[in-house]
Amino acid sequence: MDSCIDACVKCARACEECFTACLEEQDLKARDKCVKVLNDCAEICLQSVQYMARNSNFSKAICGLCAQICDICAKECEAFKDDHCQECAKICRQCAEECRKMAQ
Repeated sequence: MDSCIDACVKCARACEECFTACLEEQDLKARDKCVKVLNDCAEICLQSVQYMARNSNFSKAICGLCAQICDICAKECEAFKDDHCQECAKICRQCAEECRKMAQ
């Protein structure tokens, strides 16, 4: 569980940082969907941490949802070639993998 918590914290941070960086990009309108998913991803990651930390009976379910959102976020970020989006996509993929393990 600790590795999933760590991955979720790292992913939430990466999404928040990427969100902030995207707001400074000139093609912000093209990033509309990406920016929205970054917020969703950061929030579900932090919620997942809370559920796991209190050993909730719903941890597996929320981690399954977190994995889905992380995968979608990674795909959105991969559409943009700047470093912050590429790094965020990589971290989202790692988090999704950890969450899938936790959801089993």
